[in-house]
Amino acid sequence: KQLELSCETQDEVDSWKASFLRAGVYPEKTTDTANGEEGGSEGTSSMDPMLERQVETIRNLVDSYMKIVTKTTRDLVPKTIMFLIINNAKDFINGELLAHLYASGDQSSMMEESPEEALKREEMLRMYHACKEALRIIGDVSMATVSTPVPPPVKNDWLASGLDNPRLSPPSPGGPRRGMPMTMGGQMGGSRAPPPPPATGRPAPAIPSRPGPAQGPPMPPGRPGGQGLPPPLIPSRPVPNPPPKLPDRPFSGRQF
Repeated sequence: KQLELSCETQDEVDSWKASFLRAGVYPEKTTDTANGEEGGSEGTSSMDPMLERQVETIRNLVDSYMKIVTKTTRDLVPKTIMFLIINNAKDFINGELLAHLYASGDQSSMMEESPEEALKREEMLRMYHACKEALRIIGDVSMATVSTPVPPPVKNDWLASGLDNPRLSPPSPGGPRRGMPMTMGGQMGGSRAPPPPPATGRPAPAIPSRPGPAQGPPMPPGRPGGQGLPPPLIPSRPVPNPPPKLPDRPFSGRQF
């Protein structure tokens, strides 16, 4: 029996060969013939399984060690670079920059606050105090506010009469209501409500009684001199004539 093995890399080939050797599968010897000469060559891997296992163990240990070294290097190199940069910058500041600043001029003027920054700081302080005062006022208002029930609905009966007479003003809630204005003849408008009783001690005028059927209609008031037109005559309804009599139906038929 024969097995053919193909892999992409040489490391995979070696790994598979070592696995086959541990399982007891050995590569067969190949014989090359070139230019009429025969020569035998052994396989690329050793025939000793113990040696193959030791080689694989060493290779795995070396791979693990190299992975650890690579990870440690990636972790330490950026830290080392930053350490060197910071140390060099600190040495430059302490050795050269500080002496140059001391020799350049007045140190108090160098640490003085600029007018723009001072104005900005004052503006921020004013805003802070204004917000604090606004919060205090809002808290006082919310603590001192007392809720009251909703007032009853407003009676708007006077709106109907106000539409008929635009000159009327709405009645005041506290004072007595004034009577509606009279016309020139002393008669109220037909669609207006009767005036309320006066607030004085005089009795209210009596309501005129309705005239009987024998009397004629009342005279219209407001005529100059107290004279009125004669009452109109009531037309009499004519008596209807009796309906005509139906003619008798002639009797026809057989007698029993």
